[in-house]
Amino acid sequence: MLSSLISNGQAQTPDQLELRVPWWSFTKTVLAATALSLVRDGLIGLDDQIPDDPFTLRQLLRHEAGLADYGELAEYHAAVTNGESAWSADEMMQRLDGTSLRYSPGSSWRYSNVGYLLVGRLIERLTELTLDEAVLQRAISPLGLSNVRFAKTRADLQATHPECTLNYDPAWVYHGLLVGPVSQAALFLDRLLSADLLTTDLLQQMQAARTVGGPIPGRPWITTGYGLGVMQGAIGSGHSLCGHTGCGPGSVIAVYRIGDADASACCAVFEAGVNEGAVEARVVGRLMQVLQHRDENI
Repeated sequence: MLSSLISNGQAQTPDQLELRVPWWSFTKTVLAATALSLVRDGLIGLDDQIPDDPFTLRQLLRHEAGLADYGELAEYHAAVTNGESAWSADEMMQRLDGTSLRYSPGSSWRYSNVGYLLVGRLIERLTELTLDEAVLQRAISPLGLSNVRFAKTRADLQATHPECTLNYDPAWVYHGLLVGPVSQAALFLDRLLSADLLTTDLLQQMQAARTVGGPIPGRPWITTGYGLGVMQGAIGSGHSLCGHTGCGPGSVIAVYRIGDADASACCAVFEAGVNEGAVEARVVGRLMQVLQHRDENI
């Protein structure tokens, strides 16, 4: 297990030589922050209809656009299990019938990696940069991160933590797969939600979640919701956490922040060979320890 903890903006874990790990769907939070920087700069409105599509950026970021997800395809799971190379995005969309909406945009909710593929394409179109360049210039560098990049090939994953050296083609993550140290994931979320990359209004809208469910067996959430590229969950203590969990073949990462007017804490945990609930529980446990320690010292 690898973990990193930040309390009131200060790292609580010792500096160490860290290898990159796959950020899996925490990449969505980074993509959302990049997209919201376009809103900040007036390049698009959250509720503007995206050209040639029937949905808005807000609906894409909140998984409300009506899109399906390739995770529902049995042949996708079989191909990944067999270590096959990823299909092209066009082939994936054809197999999925991905251009056919499953519901009217805004009327329901359905988690969709395809939606974030389209977010990435929108970022490229509006910035006239590659997704790598846009994410680096608009999100990674402004928040002071380093050693974070997109994995493009199997070799890129072979260079990450030893527990991640499965025969997996990162191109299966169609919206892009960031890899970086666990400490940088925690730092990204903490600085994103507390710094001035985005306006206060945009941060509030990012965290305005659509409630999507109640307790999930084996996981720490009492209620669950989804904002703009972030998962929002209430836990048993009455606190609410904001962040994202990501999982892929053999490993899970969970990155969450808790904060109030007086204090904040952010924790990222990466672990191989376990499920999402186990990693989320470790994050919750560490965050609650920070709050308990704070209360004892007030």
